[in-house]
Amino acid sequence: MPPRGNPTVRQVRLGSELRRMRERAGRTAREAAAMLGVDQARMSNIEAGRIGISDERIRRLATFYACADVLLVDALCAIADERRGQFWWDEYRGILAPGFLDVAEMEHHAVYVRSMQAMVIPGLLQTEDYARVLFQGILPPLPAEEIDARVEHRMRRQTILERQEPVRLTATIHEAALRMRFGGRKVARAQLERLMEGSGCEVVTVRVVPFTNEHFVETTNPILYAGAPVAQLDTVQVDNAVGGHFLDAVAELERHRELLDQAESVALGTEESRQLIHHIAREL
Repeated sequence: MPPRGNPTVRQVRLGSELRRMRERAGRTAREAAAMLGVDQARMSNIEAGRIGISDERIRRLATFYACADVLLVDALCAIADERRGQFWWDEYRGILAPGFLDVAEMEHHAVYVRSMQAMVIPGLLQTEDYARVLFQGILPPLPAEEIDARVEHRMRRQTILERQEPVRLTATIHEAALRMRFGGRKVARAQLERLMEGSGCEVVTVRVVPFTNEHFVETTNPILYAGAPVAQLDTVQVDNAVGGHFLDAVAELERHRELLDQAESVALGTEESRQLIHHIAREL
């Protein structure tokens, strides 16, 4: 089977975790390849996520590396068992850019999600009309079919909050995002009402950083932090003007957890946040 031309972020993560496990054990790629009975080039492709690996081989490698973290090994085996076409976002492959699929995949496999937004409402809490306005504002303008696909995809992402074992969401939003009237008063009011509805859900926590906050918080770039079943597999996605980036280095994860902690520390409590959202909605 030829190497994958465009592995998903999750497939790349599986390979990088196997590489980290090997490096912690002080083993070389050549030694690992010899143990599996493959050449070094194939081992490099496995660690880059370009070639898949069976769960049986993952467990053999874990034994070879003297890795005693059973939960981590089980989680890596679960990734290895996933197949293309198994999940709903695969329907958008070839229609939307891979990053859209990677975000949906990251959220789907998370135990909890933490979000920080300064200018817009988090995607997991957006209304269809609000999301459409955002996509219509992209330059150069997107074709109507692309906008429709992006909106539909965003709405389907929200099902993680409604399934039998929902993902817990903590959304920290700056007051500026609440006061933006994207799409006009009607769209903005409906979006705030949706936010109020979402904040009343047991698995959703909404916290607002008010204009009255006197402490600087670095909220320039939107942050989406997905907590995995095992902490080693946590992932953070950071958006900027040219696209999103997925980060999983230990230092990067720690830094973004600290940023989220800082934002939450200066945010209003949940009830105060609901009251502020309600007040802004009434002003519209």
